[in-house]
Amino acid sequence: MDKIVIDGGRPLKGKVKISGAKNAALPILAATLLTQGKMELQNVPQLADVKTMEALLKGVGLKIHSRANKLKVHSNGYSGTTAPYELVKTMRASILVLGPLLAMKGKARVSLPGGCAIGARPIDLHLKGLEAMGAKIKVEHGYVEAEAPKLKGAKINFDQVSVTGTENLMMAATQAKGTTLLENAAREPEVIDLANMLNACGAKISGAGSSLIKIEGPTPLTGNKWSVMPDRIEAGTFMIAACLPESEVLIQGANEEDLEALTLKLQECGAKIESSEAGIYVKAPKKLKSSDINTAPFPGFATDLQAQFMALMTVAEGSSIIRETIFENRFMHVGELIRMGADIKVEGNSAIVRGMKQLSGAPIMATDLRASACLVIAGLAAKGITEINRVYHIDRGYEKIEKKFRKLGAKIKRTKVKF
Repeated sequence: MDKIVIDGGRPLKGKVKISGAKNAALPILAATLLTQGKMELQNVPQLADVKTMEALLKGVGLKIHSRANKLKVHSNGYSGTTAPYELVKTMRASILVLGPLLAMKGKARVSLPGGCAIGARPIDLHLKGLEAMGAKIKVEHGYVEAEAPKLKGAKINFDQVSVTGTENLMMAATQAKGTTLLENAAREPEVIDLANMLNACGAKISGAGSSLIKIEGPTPLTGNKWSVMPDRIEAGTFMIAACLPESEVLIQGANEEDLEALTLKLQECGAKIESSEAGIYVKAPKKLKSSDINTAPFPGFATDLQAQFMALMTVAEGSSIIRETIFENRFMHVGELIRMGADIKVEGNSAIVRGMKQLSGAPIMATDLRASACLVIAGLAAKGITEINRVYHIDRGYEKIEKKFRKLGAKIKRTKVKF
């Protein structure tokens, strides 16, 4: 098992290149189940979750050849319809194979998903949508079992916005007879990237990026070439870190439009932020001011950046209120920040953060993916040595994070835990 060791208090300076988006790569990989022929994917991040999805797809019969950040997927003739617990238990996004398998094979058996313990994230919205499209579904022995000789188009209204629910039903609808309307659909950039990839393969999808998505089916999909969008959460993480004292960072490959909510908040905190063809330039303020946030579905402030922003607020002037409206258990990093000297009080779904001059390094433990990134930022801000244990979480969503921070001047390394 690895740990990350940080000797903090050093400014970050230089350039960092953003990797492909995990939350776009996973549904795009699942979508290859719908295609015939060869699919060539570029800018695929080398992450634990991506490797899990690759293994899942190989398990049902797809042929995948990977080299660095490029994948070639051959989906012709696969016959498997089961996503086993052994793979699904480590990653919630594995539920994304349910819609494509059902649409292509008429049946699917997918283990109930696992992953980070940040909240319930039920899949009932996925199942209700597939039932509206004609599927018969039962859940027993820890598996979702779905059957539908042929899906049909339907009008589906989400009770609450669901990114993976939108993606799952959008994929299934490409092979359903007639028109499918997804109302109150997720508007995240990753949903748009998936829709554009499917359209490049022959799908008829319109409205992606709005709350109403229309899919005409069935349409045969053939393999094509696609480059995965940059990871806006990784970019946001580096933008937040670049607001630490005396830092100045150019974040290459980031899309300004995907990060508007964060940009506005960091500017409120005093940061200088400029966008150009070269990337997003962030210069830390002389005095970091506090700011409040409320997480919300896109285009609101991303819940996946809440923990990182909290770490920054622990060393800002004044007090900030951070409200988490998406997941009910996403303050698990608070206890670890307190171990580093942070002044944080949690009241329900809100955290009150009183800033201080500096945190102090301490041995701490990562509890989930984004909490890991939060603790890295805290370690960079702290005086002394911070040791972050259980960093396997961070490998699920960040590609070589310690190497990227080291290039910016951070004193950070990965070592083996000695028992």
